[in-house]
Amino acid sequence: MPSLTRGLSARLLLLTISFVMIGEVLIYVPSVSRYRLTYLQARLAAAHEATLALDASPDGMVSADLERQLLLHARLRSIALRLPAASYMMLGQPPKIDATFDLSQETVYGLIRDAFTTLIQTENRVLRVMGPARIDPRIIVDVTLDEAPMRDEMYDYSRRILILSIVLSLMTASMVFLTLHLLIVRPMQRITARMATFKENPEDRSQDLETTLRSDEIGIAQRELAEMQRGLRLALRQRAHLAALGEAVSKISHDLRNILSTAALVSERLADSDDPEVRRQTPALVAAIDRAVTLCVETLRYSRARELTVKRDRFDLTVLVEDVGKALMLSSQGRTTWRNDVPDDFMVTGDYDQLFRVFLNLGQNAIDALDAMAMDADNEAGGEVRISAQRKDGKAIIEVADNGPGLAKRARDHLFEPFVGSSRAGGSGLGLPIAREIMQAHGGDISIMRSDSDGTVICLELPDPG
Repeated sequence: MPSLTRGLSARLLLLTISFVMIGEVLIYVPSVSRYRLTYLQARLAAAHEATLALDASPDGMVSADLERQLLLHARLRSIALRLPAASYMMLGQPPKIDATFDLSQETVYGLIRDAFTTLIQTENRVLRVMGPARIDPRIIVDVTLDEAPMRDEMYDYSRRILILSIVLSLMTASMVFLTLHLLIVRPMQRITARMATFKENPEDRSQDLETTLRSDEIGIAQRELAEMQRGLRLALRQRAHLAALGEAVSKISHDLRNILSTAALVSERLADSDDPEVRRQTPALVAAIDRAVTLCVETLRYSRARELTVKRDRFDLTVLVEDVGKALMLSSQGRTTWRNDVPDDFMVTGDYDQLFRVFLNLGQNAIDALDAMAMDADNEAGGEVRISAQRKDGKAIIEVADNGPGLAKRARDHLFEPFVGSSRAGGSGLGLPIAREIMQAHGGDISIMRSDSDGTVICLELPDPG
């Protein structure tokens, strides 16, 4: 299991705390600028209230002591009012100004900038602040004040925001963490543990995932994993059975081949019998025994299931097709034409002997089908097997076509399955599966392009290194 610092739970906790803190920072930026604006507006309001003492005075003047008290209460250095009639009322004397701010002209960006400028200051600046009065926007309040008290209050506000953010982030992170841990992390830990246990011992059904009624992604993953475990366990069991069966068939085929070889020798002697009926039946018996021996040999070869070793050479495909044609024509009944339409000097890279076996198998299948069709139709003309090739998209595309009757649907559906795809009487059904193994070992493939009443076309693909 992963450690606490590297596990999904710890990452979720840290990410949740981080995201909440980022959210609080995004909230803090406009909040602290708003706090500064509110502070300054409060000072303007206090300044306007302080000037009411001037209205109450008969001569519009107050004593120096009252003036000092009014400014101290408003936390200002000086106050000036600009009335609609363009007259002024003043309290205190304006000191030297370090910065001036007109609140009626401030923008959001400007407020944020000015707030952080205040926070990073180390000296006490004297600020001049102007803005309309709350009770009468026509009255402009103009004050001067020290920046340090405002900065101290902003720092205090920031500390409160920080503490609140930490508390909220911890509370939110804890709730999110517990929820995600219960809904996601713990189920994923159980699934991971079951997968590891299944890997160690696939046959142990006691560690299978329990049935869940969850309809979300975790529930779907759990059900799919349980189904995959059942299917994989069944496949492993079938594979073990097939392996045992294959070994038994291999031993039986080996012994049966020896028996059939003896029978073949005896059958050949029957051809010299004086009995005409025995001599007449002997060729059919010998042919049947030969087919049985061939089936045993191919079954033994296929059952070994060793990886093919490809000896790659550069050779002319035209020569290979000619050699295959000569080998096939020697064993044919003479009713079929072997047509080599491969372009001259069509060079390919591969194992000559293995590819010879592929073409020999495909050619023999086509010739057998065409000869059988000719015999059924009593047509001495026979058919034609045509081999052509071209280069396309970095591959050598080779087609083996015949004008025979086509393959039956069952044969087409199982053409490359061992012991199933043969459409020829006495066929083992191993020729095309072995041909596919050879082609795939070369990095290519074999497929059926067409098979109907006009004939069959088999396509071979080989990598073309150029």
